[in-house]
Amino acid sequence: MHWYVDVLKKYAVFNGRARRREFWMYNLFNIIALVVLAGIGLQARTTSAMIPYYLYLAAIFIPSIAVTVRRLHDINQSGWLMLIGLIPFLGGIAMLVITCAEGDAVPNAHGPNPKPTPAHL
Repeated sequence: MHWYVDVLKKYAVFNGRARRREFWMYNLFNIIALVVLAGIGLQARTTSAMIPYYLYLAAIFIPSIAVTVRRLHDINQSGWLMLIGLIPFLGGIAMLVITCAEGDAVPNAHGPNPKPTPAHL
């Protein structure tokens, strides 16, 4: 749960780096929340029942972009690379592969390695 809260604390922080775990745990929580909210809204069978779903979607829009940019920074790429996801079908696959890549083990242009090393444990 702290992975999700940590991303929300950095609501619109586009600099720095985000580990794979931070990125994927945040997205996992969002998927679960969105499925639950959509399920509740669809069961009620009224358009107003979907309001919490759409409000949640609007609330996580900026943090989702920010954590994706920080994830790209972790692999020493520009945040603008996120736009590749706009290419139908292939862009989504490319983003999946890119965000699954191991981050740089050394400091890069976007900051120090966010993953603790054995010496720091």
